Amino acid sequence: MTTRIRTPRSTAGGGARLGRRILTHRRASCLGPAGLLLALAMAACSGGSPTAAPTAAPTAAPSSPPVPAATPVPGFSQTGSMTRVRDSHTATLLHDGRVLIAGGDTAELYDPKTGTFSRTGAMATPRSSHTATLLSDGRVLVAGGQSSDPASAELYDPATGIFSATGSMITPRMGHTATLLPDGRVLVAGGTTDIAILSSAELYDPATGTFSATGTMTTPRASHTATLLPDGRVLVAGGGNSDFASAELYDPATGRFSTTGEMTAARAHHTATLLHNGRVLVAGGSLTGMPSTASADLYDPATGTFSPTGEMVKTRSGQTATLLLDGRVLITGGRFGSYLGASELYDPASGTFSATSEMGTARESATATLLSDGRVLIAGGRVAGVGPSTASAEVFQP
Repeated sequence: MTTRIRTPRSTAGGGARLGRRILTHRRASCLGPAGLLLALAMAACSGGSPTAAPTAAPTAAPSSPPVPAATPVPGFSQTGSMTRVRDSHTATLLHDGRVLIAGGDTAELYDPKTGTFSRTGAMATPRSSHTATLLSDGRVLVAGGQSSDPASAELYDPATGIFSATGSMITPRMGHTATLLPDGRVLVAGGTTDIAILSSAELYDPATGTFSATGTMTTPRASHTATLLPDGRVLVAGGGNSDFASAELYDPATGRFSTTGEMTAARAHHTATLLHNGRVLVAGGSLTGMPSTASADLYDPATGTFSPTGEMVKTRSGQTATLLLDGRVLITGGRFGSYLGASELYDPASGTFSATSEMGTARESATATLLSDGRVLIAGGRVAGVGPSTASAEVFQP
């Protein structure tokens, strides 16, 4: 049955709206319960019903905090051992960060990244108590020493790992010094032969591969030191034949040696280290038949004089001295009655020495090399116990 709806005439607009509401009611009432549910669902999809609550976005799991890098522990720690025992050898930092160890009839390379030593080419002439100097082009000049030919010299090329002969020195020598000059030449001075201490000096020119004579020192010297100063001159100190406290300067511009102020103590087998402020720290040492000393001097190139600074914690000779990146100087090993494992640091700011951690192995005549990352490699040397020398090595972390 259909119901008819009358719309009052007096309210035409309102009646139309009322009619639509009634018609809608009629249609909804005819749908039944299921139809109502369907209509409501469709209305919701068209925006006609209340909006559903938004779904919450998933919460990200909290991230773990970054793990801080391990802080290096100051002191000495063991590193890989050399391929053979050594003392009176040389250690030279190469341009690529590796270290060339040479002595006896073999040579090897230390890689700081792996902490290991590996063999490289053998020297052309077996030798010890020689010098090894890094040249400007990255090659290494090895000269003199105790060998079958103490005047011979050779060059190591890191690119090929091979030693090759170069020109021989004018005078056979061992226990001498070799200093790279600002112009790329190498000053070789003093040392000994089988019968005498030498005052002669010569220059090696990498461009020609030859040695040539230069001025003579004011006194014969062996077991002395030679230190390149900031102005290009070379300070030669101690050692000698009689005047072990004397020092002199070599001027590359004139090729001559001239005397400078004397040290406060006679020394041989000592160390000399150029500081960041341009002065030179001279420490320790001993003379044949005389005890070692704990004293230390500072040389000032501006005045040409030595003045005392603080004494070392330990009396010693035959030690190593290494300038650290922060300007302090690490003193290790040496001998005073017995081999020393004790180490100490010199602080130029206070002019004092203070003890630091001990090496794992007491040693004398070892090498100490500042690595590119600021650590110091200590290798070989004479030790107590079984055998006169050691293959062990350790690294100092400042």
